[in-house]
Amino acid sequence: MRDSGALQSTIDDALAGTPPGRCVWIALSGGLDSSLLLTLAADACRRHPRPLRALHVHHGLQAAADGFERHCRRLASRLGVPLWVERVDVDLTAGRGMEGAAREARYAAFARRLAPGDTLWLAQHADDQAETLLLAALRGSGVRGLAAMPAGRDGQGRCLARPLLGASRAALEAEAARRGLVWVEDPSNADESLDRNFLRRRVLPLLETRWPVASRRLARSAALAGEADGLLDELAALDLERLGGDPARLPVVELQALSAPRRRLLIRHACQRLGLSTPPARRLETLLDQLEARMDGEVRVAWPGAEARVWRGRLHLMRPVEAASDDGGSGWPVAWDGQAPLVTPWGAWRVTLRRDDGAPVSLRVMPRMGGERLRLAGRGRRDLKRLLQELGVPPWERGRLLVVHHGEAAVAVLEPQGARWRTLAEGWSVA
Repeated sequence: MRDSGALQSTIDDALAGTPPGRCVWIALSGGLDSSLLLTLAADACRRHPRPLRALHVHHGLQAAADGFERHCRRLASRLGVPLWVERVDVDLTAGRGMEGAAREARYAAFARRLAPGDTLWLAQHADDQAETLLLAALRGSGVRGLAAMPAGRDGQGRCLARPLLGASRAALEAEAARRGLVWVEDPSNADESLDRNFLRRRVLPLLETRWPVASRRLARSAALAGEADGLLDELAALDLERLGGDPARLPVVELQALSAPRRRLLIRHACQRLGLSTPPARRLETLLDQLEARMDGEVRVAWPGAEARVWRGRLHLMRPVEAASDDGGSGWPVAWDGQAPLVTPWGAWRVTLRRDDGAPVSLRVMPRMGGERLRLAGRGRRDLKRLLQELGVPPWERGRLLVVHHGEAAVAVLEPQGARWRTLAEGWSVA
């Protein structure tokens, strides 16, 4: 990408690859990379008309933030591109560091603004990719981490793409100079206490004194790691299919029959399929050790955003199970007519319940207390505890159940998390 037209051709090709009529957004920080990307995209859209918009995220972390916004407004106005500004609050208390917290807030802003079907272009380039690879390697990451940033991915109906990922920063600087482009420099880029800045300002320039194309070769290694990660994902998908296809419930015996690396791979893959955070390496090893030692015993391993439990020979992967609200009994029982939305101290659900004979009902709803019995058609009165065992309700879900009473009789059991009826007494049905 050394000739002056190569970058523009790259953007033209990327634009041609987006579905006709779909909106393309540019994540515009105001720096060199994103300012040039917006300029190239605006040129491309003049030749090949597409809806083009710019999105600037105002983090409010430094005094220069207002200046970034002013520059973005001037540039977007000059190019005739509509600009949206998203102001975010960056949570610096969650232990992710300033860079991680800002990134999380930024991506949340992207998700709020983009509509399904839209495409978001980010301006990262080959030097950024090399830095990301080195950071991942220094953290001891596996293949997925070493794959660094993908050139594109889809999620929630939206497409994220990095059309400049194959270009060097030197190529971007040369094109910006040729166009007389003006941009703003983030003062924090000079802070070498930040790992990425240290790599950018100290390590990579030193590497390139010995290996002049170091950044390009590191970026190439990241691309190859990405291909390997894709193949591993295919292998994990095949293993999941062989084990029944349900990522939330993996059979322990069949899981144990896999090699240790494939077990780790499958559990990570299952978590990703479920939208759960993947377990850190130590937590994952703890989980595998407990599976080996206890098989169907009391296994529970938790990590931020997820947990794993074993019951009836299956490994259950899920979001953390929330304990029932300890409200001291206040607000219970809840009166309900079986038709209006059920509003309780634990939340509200749109469910219905009626008597088969159509008679009006006056119901009371309360958490399961123990000792409840329901009369079932053809089976007589059954103890709810044993009935839940028969129904395969895991123990950690039983404490979150709501029992519906008509008079002194328990007539139905609701699982609030899925808003579904677990069992109904004789003479009762869902309306």
